[in-house]
Amino acid sequence: MSKRNIALLAALAATTIYGLNHTIAKGAMPHYVGPYGFIMLRLGGASILFWIVSFLGPKEKIARKDWGRILACSLLGMAINMLAFFKGLQLSTPINSAVLVTITPIIVVVLSALFIKEKVTLNKGLGIFLGFIGALGLILFGAEIRQDAPNIPLGNILFVLNATVYGSYLILVKKLTEKYHPLTLMKWLFSIGFVLAFPVTYPEFTQIEWTTLPNWVYGVIAFVVIGTTFMTYLFNVFALTQLRASTVGAFVYVQPLIGIIFAMFSGKDHLTFIKIAATVFVLLGVYLASRKPKATP
Repeated sequence: MSKRNIALLAALAATTIYGLNHTIAKGAMPHYVGPYGFIMLRLGGASILFWIVSFLGPKEKIARKDWGRILACSLLGMAINMLAFFKGLQLSTPINSAVLVTITPIIVVVLSALFIKEKVTLNKGLGIFLGFIGALGLILFGAEIRQDAPNIPLGNILFVLNATVYGSYLILVKKLTEKYHPLTLMKWLFSIGFVLAFPVTYPEFTQIEWTTLPNWVYGVIAFVVIGTTFMTYLFNVFALTQLRASTVGAFVYVQPLIGIIFAMFSGKDHLTFIKIAATVFVLLGVYLASRKPKATP
């Protein structure tokens, strides 16, 4: 099998894990593990794993002038991003999360236009509008009465916050990725994120009753820490060595499909007209916003 095909499988594996995570992680929250307790496990576990494998990369020293940007990236991409997503997942539904987290490319376009003055084409403008309509539809009209989703509108707003801070992180981290090896960045970003989130995550972490947890909850924790946090990053890094960034980015369209199918077949969520319409608007918006304009001859 060629390296390109292996890279395609790696990118597919990463987006599949992300798609499954919406339902799998929610299954353990909040009865066994609170959302913030999960984030302490996720940041702490990933930090340890990235430090262990960091020997595979070069030995690099972070320049003093870059520590401020690294701190901002850790705050946005590791702390606020993860806290908002898992709290939103506790309050809302797997399908809502699978749809709304895919608006990140739209957020990146908006933030790039505001802060680094990137040109917004007609297609991108239409994509932003459609994605906004889809997200707003889920927030305003996607509420249901569900025992496992106590506040769907607030949860959906947290998903949008998650996408917004992650989009900001992607813009800020770009200069760092051009200067440092990915493993160097990840071991520091996750470690600093762990410290920043510690005051928020520690109280729920101490409430985990480890001796009474069912075995399947340990499996969920391992899936979130090793799969969703550690392996997905490594898969995407390898995919980017063989594929264009736009090719890897295109797999974002697969994530809600996997998330919706898995949530339905596992009986954890169901489709409604609002969810279907919102999914169509969001995915069409992401496609238009992230599509590169054709080069003029």
